[in-house]
Amino acid sequence: MRESGAIVTVFGSALPSSGEDAYELARELGRSLARAGLRLCNGGYGGTMEAAARGAREASGGGASAGTIGVTCELFGSRAANPWIDDVRQTATLFERLEQLIALGDAYVVLPGGTGTLLELATVLELTSKGLIRTRPILLLGRYWEGVLDVAREPARQESSQALWVNTVASVEECVHSLLTALGDKTDEL
Repeated sequence: MRESGAIVTVFGSALPSSGEDAYELARELGRSLARAGLRLCNGGYGGTMEAAARGAREASGGGASAGTIGVTCELFGSRAANPWIDDVRQTATLFERLEQLIALGDAYVVLPGGTGTLLELATVLELTSKGLIRTRPILLLGRYWEGVLDVAREPARQESSQALWVNTVASVEECVHSLLTALGDKTDEL
């Protein structure tokens, strides 16, 4: 596996279990990111977070060389990070957790999820649109968030500066290809 400095933060649901479509999609994404030499960051717990980290570790031969990062939160009590996380970064509050997840990412992939995932997506969109963080690729995997994307893009249309930094991709393959293209400078050193 090739190592790169590029980190992709993946947002998604904590609910899916192994064998469910959403879990297997996240697992495939994690494998593909690792094979492309991209590091994975996520919330570190179950569901699609576990699946993506698991896929990344599987692609690295099962060892702890995938470099998966899990950002956990003290507020969730004794809940431990999933066993596929190599580097646990615990935060005190939910907002610190969100801040870390965003700060660590050179790009973001958003999977289907609930209100937590919506919060993560909305925060990245707002910080980017206001120029509070540098523009980074934001990829929505599948059509799940299209309505949110339409709402987010409307003010940009009115200001004639459409947010081209956020796109919907149909497959894991398209997602990774888009990431490698967008992160070209960070992956050139591979």
